[in-house]
Amino acid sequence: MRKNIVAGNWKMNNELSQTETLISDLKKQTKTSNAEVMIAPTFTNLWHALEATRDHDIEVIAQNMHFADSGAYTGEVSAAMLKSIGVQTVILGHSERRAYFNETDELLAKKVDAALKNGIRSIFCFGEELADRKSNKHEHVVESQIKNALFHLDANAFQNIILAYEPVWAIGTGETASPEQAQDMHAFIRKTLADKYGHDLAESVSILYGGSVKPDNAKEIFSKPDVDGGLIGGASLKAADFYAIVNAF
Repeated sequence: MRKNIVAGNWKMNNELSQTETLISDLKKQTKTSNAEVMIAPTFTNLWHALEATRDHDIEVIAQNMHFADSGAYTGEVSAAMLKSIGVQTVILGHSERRAYFNETDELLAKKVDAALKNGIRSIFCFGEELADRKSNKHEHVVESQIKNALFHLDANAFQNIILAYEPVWAIGTGETASPEQAQDMHAFIRKTLADKYGHDLAESVSILYGGSVKPDNAKEIFSKPDVDGGLIGGASLKAADFYAIVNAF
């Protein structure tokens, strides 16, 4: 049975004291939930976040990693480095990494391989731009991103992969994605998996929605049968908002 997951991607926000305060506030907000809860602080605060949550169910995850084990890659962090401090999950392929740092499907395939080799789960992100949606190419774009980065894997690898669909066209553009549009794409993603790996595997993989989930729309979005949670940006920076989303299940 697939898991419900709500992951907060803090992006390049919160220095140390702000991180400590937000984690403290999150721990106070905790209620019984049917979802796994994750937060992704910046690299400089990962260790402090891990220490602050050792007595709590919140999982601290990383926002990115390099594909190499080690070497002359100034400014980069390897999977083994993350694993050595206790990180068990990493976000890969986020739309901002693709847009601002030119990450390709081929590069991301190598990152996924490196994460799996080191026993780290991947939250693998993908999604179409506004031009793709308007030209009715959104399904083709999403299918290509999934196939190019993941379809070289054995079926067993998907025990350690979470998918996250980001409709880039609906994030900060003034355009709005409806819960029905989210469900339609999530169903298409699950069918794409089923066509390659079979129905049982497709039904076991969690697919998160990353399209501006907020407290006032989370319940309706999460009620859709193929939406298993959210990858949350701005709303994860406020403890009350984030846990309102978590408790929308």
